[in-house]
Amino acid sequence: MAALAIIFGYLLGSISSAYLAGRWLKGIDLRRYGSGTVSGTGVYKHVAKWAVVVVGIFDIAKGAFPTWLGLRLGLGLGVALAAGLAAVVGHNWPFYLEFKGGRGLSTMMGILLVVFPGGTLWLLAVLGLGRLLRHTALAALGGVATLPFLSWITQQPPAIAWACGGMLLLTVAKRLEANRLPLPPPGTKRRQTLMRRLLFDRDVGLREPWTERGAGD
Repeated sequence: MAALAIIFGYLLGSISSAYLAGRWLKGIDLRRYGSGTVSGTGVYKHVAKWAVVVVGIFDIAKGAFPTWLGLRLGLGLGVALAAGLAAVVGHNWPFYLEFKGGRGLSTMMGILLVVFPGGTLWLLAVLGLGRLLRHTALAALGGVATLPFLSWITQQPPAIAWACGGMLLLTVAKRLEANRLPLPPPGTKRRQTLMRRLLFDRDVGLREPWTERGAGD
């Protein structure tokens, strides 16, 4: 049952609402636009602003449902969290999109909504601040990076702290991997690109030229 719950989480997470929104509403493949990530940001920029609400709710549900189901079936907190994290892996690396997906932040919020609602509120607050300061990507990284500490000071079960650490690892891995975008040759420029990916979730200095790119740019 534990293995089935985790597999279910991955398969559910692999359903990319952002990709489907791009295909159904505008006939485009979001992997060829902006940063190349299949995400709510891509939907907002290149599909329809209203659609990002539907996409966001679905992505949150992808993390919440397997986590809730694991608890409901009595599989224990650890298995429930593993199923939720599997949904994040599916969201980030969906098998039917050549393992090119999104960043998983909304799906992580869904997990936290079930087991640690304060963590969801924390991420929303940090993202709101980042939005005001026009550094959303940096704020998102900071929010996820501080989740393990937040879970510790609020005396959450150890499994939640470990799951928050897993969220951070998945976030860092996805940003650095960047849907397998090519890196410059080894040297200073490669290090700069990796640092930009990690901190700002892009390969260039300015945000707008990166997120506004169209197919073929």
